[in-house]
Amino acid sequence: MLRLVPENTKINFLGMRMIALAVSTMLVLASIGLYVSKDLNYGIDFKGGSSVAFELTEPVDLGHIREMLGSLNLGDTSVKEFGAPEKAMVGIELQDGDEEVQNQTIELVKSTFSAEYPDIVYLSSGSIGSTVSGELKSDGILAVSLAVFFVLLYIWFRFEWQFGLGAVIALVHDVVLTIGFFAITQLEFNLSIIAALLTIVGYSLNDTVVVYDRVRENIRRYNKLTLLEVLNLSLNQTLARTLMTSITTLIALFALFFFGGEVIKGFTAAMIWGVVIGTYSSVFIASPMLLFFNVKREQMIIHSDDSQA
Repeated sequence: MLRLVPENTKINFLGMRMIALAVSTMLVLASIGLYVSKDLNYGIDFKGGSSVAFELTEPVDLGHIREMLGSLNLGDTSVKEFGAPEKAMVGIELQDGDEEVQNQTIELVKSTFSAEYPDIVYLSSGSIGSTVSGELKSDGILAVSLAVFFVLLYIWFRFEWQFGLGAVIALVHDVVLTIGFFAITQLEFNLSIIAALLTIVGYSLNDTVVVYDRVRENIRRYNKLTLLEVLNLSLNQTLARTLMTSITTLIALFALFFFGGEVIKGFTAAMIWGVVIGTYSSVFIASPMLLFFNVKREQMIIHSDDSQA
């Protein structure tokens, strides 16, 4: 049977904790700086505007479509493939005026395309106003914040408060670095990325809980080991599972990234980054936090006895 790591590995993960924390701190500060200085490349979902999806009888010449949109003087526009070479979606920034103006903009784009491509088929079209886009942005922030908060409560009640804070610090680390990733790459940030962030929170939490479960079990089992030794032992024992889960997930995500089309490229890019960062944080952020918060062996033993009573 193929093994990703040898049995009974003895890697000193906690010996690298200060370097890892220093690197993570710099990356978090850099991500915040990039967000403040460059902001994100918000999609129509968050900044408002109109979109038109269409299908041609031949592969779409994206460059020609961009030239056609540029001639209409509609401000910031975007063009991307929509699931197949014959399909595309264009986005137009929010125009000055009411909903009627946005609808007229969509009709102008359609008429321009129809004159050039008589066989064009329109798949969908619509517009989002500034009020709705602002609500979507605030709802997205609220959704991620609530997810992190309830993770704190869940881990707190399942383990100890030190475990809950350690998990939340790791999750916030993952979310902030993902925001930084989108700030530096300027990939479109839309509602699907919010879904990716929530998925990253769940993935990272699952990995962290597996490690924490083993830590709790080993604290009760090995009375003579120090907390640092228990943490290293637990991380080595779960290493094979962590790598297997991460690698198989990444294989699927890379397949989606390269062959899934432009529509889900941002989502899969966020997930690829999130899986890598989530795996890193469960080892080098969540686990060292237990050492810094000085988890007491006596607390774990007392809770174990209570649960068996």
